[in-house]
Amino acid sequence: MPDRTILKLGGSVITHKAGGDTGTVREDVLREVAKALREYSDIPLILIHGAGSCGHPQAKRYRIQEGVSKNNRVGIYETHLAVSSLNELVVRTLRNEGLEAISVHPFQGMVASGGELSGYCLDHINLMLDLGMVPVLHGDVVMDTMKGACIVSGDQLVRVLAEKLSIDRIGLATDVAGVLDVDGTVVRELRRNMAHTIRIGGSGHVDVTGGMQGKITELLRLADRGIESEIFHISKLREFLSGTNHGGTRIKPEAE
Repeated sequence: MPDRTILKLGGSVITHKAGGDTGTVREDVLREVAKALREYSDIPLILIHGAGSCGHPQAKRYRIQEGVSKNNRVGIYETHLAVSSLNELVVRTLRNEGLEAISVHPFQGMVASGGELSGYCLDHINLMLDLGMVPVLHGDVVMDTMKGACIVSGDQLVRVLAEKLSIDRIGLATDVAGVLDVDGTVVRELRRNMAHTIRIGGSGHVDVTGGMQGKITELLRLADRGIESEIFHISKLREFLSGTNHGGTRIKPEAE
């Protein structure tokens, strides 16, 4: 039985996050991803994608991360509309390649408390995997018992689903070769006791969920649970799917 796998596509991979093309979806990249996934369609797969420029601007405009009240509650609709529209395009592209993909919107089935997911039912995702379906989740706005609403990143979804659904492999496809030190060198292996030695370069893109630092934080939490994960460039997707060397970063539990 092939390994149960989570693949997360970074928002900057599937949308333009800077310059005059902000808000534009990289449909050519989505098609290439769909073709690669079709070649490995025997893998039980959960796909998660970031919002990129289709959601972050709305979340920032309405200051959702600062808390939601009646004064800015319209931001819940505007943000969810943006990210769910992107999700619909992702699903349609996968289905055009013959994959049995289907949308799963966090807004409709998850609740957070202080920005952390605290309530969710994942039984339906297990059932989808058993039927050979590809659940497609995304960074989203969700209701929050302390803040009214908050943004839940695709990276937090990766962690929660990996912990709860007995996932064997986890890969994050990004627009960089892996975790990069400030000199541009790929950090090939990262563990909790090494994290303080890594200086991560910043990004000029608008990202209300923390960028690479947010990814590392969530993946180190997985490593603390004994779960390994990988970060690699989107061009190395087939290498990840086939289990060959992708030249990226492995986030690993502490050595015994």
